[in-house]
Amino acid sequence: MKDTFYTYIQGLQDKITARLEEIDGKAKFQEDIWKRPEGGGGRTRVIENGNVFEKGGVNISAVHGPLPAAMQSYFKVGNVDFFACGLSLVLHPESPMVPTVHANWRYFEMYDKQGNIVDSWFGGGQDLTPYYLFEEDASHFHKICKNACDKHDPDFYPLYKKKCDEYFYNAHRGEARGIGGLFFDYCKKTDQMSMQNWYNFVTEVGNSFLEAYVPIVEKRKELSYTQDHRDWQEIRRGRYVEFNLVHDKGTLFGLKTNGRIESILMSLPPRVQWRYDHHPKPESEEEKLVKVLKKSVEWQ
Repeated sequence: MKDTFYTYIQGLQDKITARLEEIDGKAKFQEDIWKRPEGGGGRTRVIENGNVFEKGGVNISAVHGPLPAAMQSYFKVGNVDFFACGLSLVLHPESPMVPTVHANWRYFEMYDKQGNIVDSWFGGGQDLTPYYLFEEDASHFHKICKNACDKHDPDFYPLYKKKCDEYFYNAHRGEARGIGGLFFDYCKKTDQMSMQNWYNFVTEVGNSFLEAYVPIVEKRKELSYTQDHRDWQEIRRGRYVEFNLVHDKGTLFGLKTNGRIESILMSLPPRVQWRYDHHPKPESEEEKLVKVLKKSVEWQ
């Protein structure tokens, strides 16, 4: 399964980066091939200073070796080996009218010292973080997420939409990071779902990403905006950074397993503001967004 999934994410990375370069029309992805001393490595692709994308990354990795002690405690396991591979992407557009997007799809195995698989699972998801709320964009993104889920189980969308709302939440702010999408983890073999079934589901979601995001970019990238809009975007980016550094499990895993620091932190936007005790003006478009982030919304 690990070889099959790694081959899949290699192809998906190529497909996504080619389409994003086409949309941007100016910037190209810079590629870095890196190795992890303990085992494995990855292929990082970063785009910067484009017509559409101010900064973004579409990265794949496949790492393996002894599970570090800190992660043994996290997973509540003993001295085991592991293999993990996945594709992770974050895109920060130049225009505050175009939302930031995040997605990842991953596969994990654990082994005993005889090399036998003792556990394995899939995880992943995709979520949208707008700076100005266009409700039709939120509805479109969730519609594509729901369509991908419904092909496998009608219960998946409400379940993984709820998990996304719960996970991408800045508890210290009392607000969501964005308007959600899907989040699933520890997708293991059951009587109802084989690992092949999970592979089919996860790749379905991965294949839906461009359909979910690209139409929104195309619709909003030419809209005009002011410096005030840009300032608000940078303030909201600060909340994005807070989540990634305080709460995100993927960041923690990368740091605890001696991942490549530049690849781990490529998710951070290039320009951010933290203004003391900042609040949007009453009845403004900015306040409209914040009110939505205070509650879970059913977009479908």
